[in-house]
Amino acid sequence: MDVVWVGTAYIVGLLGSRIGFPPLVGYLLAGFILYVFGIRSSENLLGLADIGVWLLLFTVGLKLRIQTLIRSEVLGAGGLHLLISSGVMLLVMSASLGLSNALYLAVGLAFSSTVLAIKLLEDKRELNSYHGRIVVGILILQDLVAIVLLAFAGAKQPTFWALGFLVLPLLRPLTLRFLARSGHDELLLLFGLTLALAGGTLAKLVGISPELGALVFGAILAGHERTTELSRVLWGLKEAFLVSFFLTIGLGGLPPLELLRWLPVFIILLPLQAILFFWLFLRFGLRARTAFVTSAALTSYGEFALIVVKPLIDNGQLENGWVSLLGVTIALSLAISAPLNRVIHNLYQRLEPWLLRFETQIQHIDREPTQLGKTNWLVIGMGRTGAAAYKQLETTGQRVIGLDNDPAKLERHRAKGRRVLYGDAEDPELWENLELSGLSGILVTTPDFEARMLALEGLKRRQFKGKIGVLSHHLEEESNLEKAGATLIFRPFAEAGERLAQKALEL
Repeated sequence: MDVVWVGTAYIVGLLGSRIGFPPLVGYLLAGFILYVFGIRSSENLLGLADIGVWLLLFTVGLKLRIQTLIRSEVLGAGGLHLLISSGVMLLVMSASLGLSNALYLAVGLAFSSTVLAIKLLEDKRELNSYHGRIVVGILILQDLVAIVLLAFAGAKQPTFWALGFLVLPLLRPLTLRFLARSGHDELLLLFGLTLALAGGTLAKLVGISPELGALVFGAILAGHERTTELSRVLWGLKEAFLVSFFLTIGLGGLPPLELLRWLPVFIILLPLQAILFFWLFLRFGLRARTAFVTSAALTSYGEFALIVVKPLIDNGQLENGWVSLLGVTIALSLAISAPLNRVIHNLYQRLEPWLLRFETQIQHIDREPTQLGKTNWLVIGMGRTGAAAYKQLETTGQRVIGLDNDPAKLERHRAKGRRVLYGDAEDPELWENLELSGLSGILVTTPDFEARMLALEGLKRRQFKGKIGVLSHHLEEESNLEKAGATLIFRPFAEAGERLAQKALEL
């Protein structure tokens, strides 16, 4: 049976990616196909799905900062959206389901999909971006509300031992010692897997959300220099287990006909939730672009709706078909949201003139720079490659400045005395207003291909005449990068091997 699940997920995921959908949409469809042929979820598959979600939340915890949660756009916009969205849902459902049942369902449907949002951001290398941090903060806020809701819904009550999670930060020094001694290979992988499983399992035992437990265990390590390596080591394992999660949604089956009348209602309400997010973010001082891409990442129904409804079914308050209905609703919302987020930056470019009308006149906290001062080289993306390029240019006496959309990287580089500004290469407003005169060249080192293409297109519109160097990780990217205006294409993997061979011959 395992080979049937994996093989079907692979084939349908491959077909989906061929027509432009992310593979996870194929995994959802694979689950429904298997259900039609009489195949159902097993304890093994459900267990693998749990591990996938725990690993995902654990890796989020590795990058978590408390500042993410206390931002006004997280507590304010996220909290108000939860209240307004659940209030609208409550009005729609209360007449048919009763006030109590409708309340739990309404709040559950106001949650966004943690798995989808984080996976999409991670795939696009935007988890640490400004809007990525807002998304993570709001998802954590929703998870905390879900724990309270589950307690009142009749789910397992948190025990006295749940308070032990409050003292877990005291174990950070000991945990970091184990991290330092875990090497760089399979021991490091097992260390991360052990912590993720421990977080989920212990949280379950004390009556709180296992997803939140995995996140807390990851947060214990947040800020350490090796968390990036740990996250990278866990990546493949996490992706494989998450396939099980998407399969289980489809394997939940189809709802009874009498409940299907709710499906179009929920799908119609989905874009209204996106519009509400967009409006609230603007009110809290975000620019139209940040509000737009953040809203898109949060536009889906979340897995917690299934978790919240289960105690109501166990107590006989709702019929069992609601599980299937919510499963189909969540699957459809993911199938809509995933392709939308894949092209969201290009979509914003088309809608930008219209969306800018809704911006407030206050000073935006995520504003892009317009002046670079006395500079002749600009480095876009200050990760390892960008930082090395910055350092080399500076060594040769060039006046260089860096741009990045990750606040943590900005702090790190500024502490070393480097000139680094907040800037998002995918934002057309950056390229419309940034003063480029005096620049000899620009190096684009961002890891995401779409970000590199959008930066090149922005420079092409400005008719920038200087040198433009860009990274290419795959051979099929190069023709597109050349057409977009790149004058120098660097192939880091191939050219690193060539350079190594040259150095070996010089010895």
